Amino acid sequence: MRDPRSIVITGASSGIGEELALAYAAPGVALALSGRDSARLEAVAGRCRAAGAAVETALVDAADREAMTAWLSALDARAPVDLVIANAGISAGTGGGVESAEQARRIFQVNVDGVLNSVHPLLPGMQARRRGQIALMASLAGFRGMPGAPAYCASKAAVRVYGESLRGDLAGQGIGVTVICPGFVKSRMTAVNRFPMPFLMETDRAAQVIKSGLARNRARIAFPWPMAATVWLLAALPVGLTDVLLRQAPRKG
Repeated sequence: MRDPRSIVITGASSGIGEELALAYAAPGVALALSGRDSARLEAVAGRCRAAGAAVETALVDAADREAMTAWLSALDARAPVDLVIANAGISAGTGGGVESAEQARRIFQVNVDGVLNSVHPLLPGMQARRRGQIALMASLAGFRGMPGAPAYCASKAAVRVYGESLRGDLAGQGIGVTVICPGFVKSRMTAVNRFPMPFLMETDRAAQVIKSGLARNRARIAFPWPMAATVWLLAALPVGLTDVLLRQAPRKG
């Protein structure tokens, strides 16, 4: 879908979600943006309106199934959605210790349930229209489990595989599905990291890479390529070898 006119972006109050909203903002475009920080979300909406887009916002937790269903169903009834970018997500690590059950469950609720809650309310309308596009925010961390962030890596692996499967299921129905796998991108999420982040990318550049890939209905958008190549290599090597290598890696706090 090269020219989507009605776009939903979750997690749009900062980071990649914010930059994607700004990248798509233009006259004739209707943006529906969600987030959990009212002030930041309204600031993003204001900038998008200044660029000519029609914008509505929703202060909603992506993990809240009922709230997401109510918002998205009403939205799709008013302005059929062309593109949904399920971007909302959280990250946390162990800091060298053991991840708590509460932290692990919350990460899965937002990163996995949040994706399902963003996609399924819109699927019936897209299927009836035989038109639409779904973009799921995974991560290069979803190709190989990294010590220090078990729940985050596992949640992003689930999103990646789910999106790859969904693409095949919907291919004959006029609906495109793309899995987005970024490496390190400047954001509030990565700002807390206290270790070197190789090939760290500016957020606006990441948004442009994603937008370009979505316009071509790419199955997977993985970037930056040196980091993607490194992760693919790690995933291909014997586990016994990568275990030794990754024990030396810094832990996420």
